[in-house]
Order: sequence, then structure tokens, then C-alpha cells
Amino acid sequence: MTILLLSGSPSLPSRSARLLHYVGERLTALGLHTSTVQVRDLPAQALLHADFANPELLAVKQQLAEAQAVVIATPIYKAAYSGLLKTFLDILPQDGLAGKLVLPVATGGSQSHMLALDYALRPVLASLAAAHILPSVYATDKQVEWSEQQGIKIDPAILERLHEGVRQLHQGLADRNDAVNNTDAINLRGRADRQAIQESLRCSV
Repeated sequence: MTILLLSGSPSLPSRSARLLHYVGERLTALGLHTSTVQVRDLPAQALLHADFANPELLAVKQQLAEAQAVVIATPIYKAAYSGLLKTFLDILPQDGLAGKLVLPVATGGSQSHMLALDYALRPVLASLAAAHILPSVYATDKQVEWSEQQGIKIDPAILERLHEGVRQLHQGLADRNDAVNNTDAINLRGRADRQAIQESLRCSV
């Protein structure tokens, strides 16, 4: 199972990117495979002009298509997710997130921007046919600190929400895998039963 970590921050380093990295580490510790895309590293002209033939954009879209889940991290500016993330989401097909679990993560200057996830980002993710959008995790700048000596320091309340988001993502993927395996087993049994019936009919002729 592959999980795509998608960073929509125009700057690096950034708090949202660091939260995304932390989530990625937790998922890896659970035995899940992750890959990371920094939208800021994609060719700007191709994004702005929606150049669907651009090789780099095609490669990232293929990564997204192959992922079972996506963690999307973005800073919030003036009650909206980043314009950089918007340019990327705009080039996706209408079913660009079809069948995928999505965990939105965001950072902003104050709690007043928190609703931007529910009123701006989540509707876009739903319009891209995401199978299930997990509860968003929002942290203010003061709740995510960084130092070269100690690394990232996350407020306990945010840490708890991140861990719960990771748990739900992991459980959701496990449930899906079980459902697929059960369906495959049922199909195999059905095929075996049909073959047995056909063999019985041939023997009785």
C-alpha cells in the first residue's frame, strides 16, 4: 500500500511540511510505504498553464493514481489554502482522488483560520471524488515549533489529533485490504464451484 504525502507549501522549510514529515514517519513506523511530492518543486509554468503533457506533471499524477491514500498539508493564508496547492488540484481530473482516503493537515497564524479547511479545502477534495476525507488537523504557528537542537516540538493536543489521524488512516487501509481479500476469496470459491458443477455435468453425460 502506498500513501502519497503532498505538500502545498510554497516555502521550505515550513510548519505544514514539517507536520507532513512527522505524519510520514508515523506511517512508515506502522509498515506503510510513503512517497512525498513537494508541489513547489514542480515546474511553475507547467502548473500555471495547466500543461497536461508536461512529463513531470504526468509522473506526479501517476504517483497519485497509484496511491491508496493521500495526506495533504498546506499553510492557510487569509482563510484559504495555498494558491500553490490550488494550481495542482486544478490540473487533476474530476475523479483525481477517486477511491482514496485523504487526511488534510494545515497550519495557520491563528485559530480564526481553522474553518478554511472545512469550507475551502474539504469541498474541493470531495469534488475530486475522494472516497473518505478524514477529520482535518489544524495547528497554529505557536503549536508547531522547531529548533536545530531539539527538532520539531508539537503541542500535545495537536500531537493527539495527528496520532488519531494516522490511526484512522492505517485502519481504513487495513479494512479496505481485508475487504478486497474477502472479495477475492469469494470469487475464487465461486469459480471453483462453477468448475465443479461443469465437471459433474460432463461426467453425467
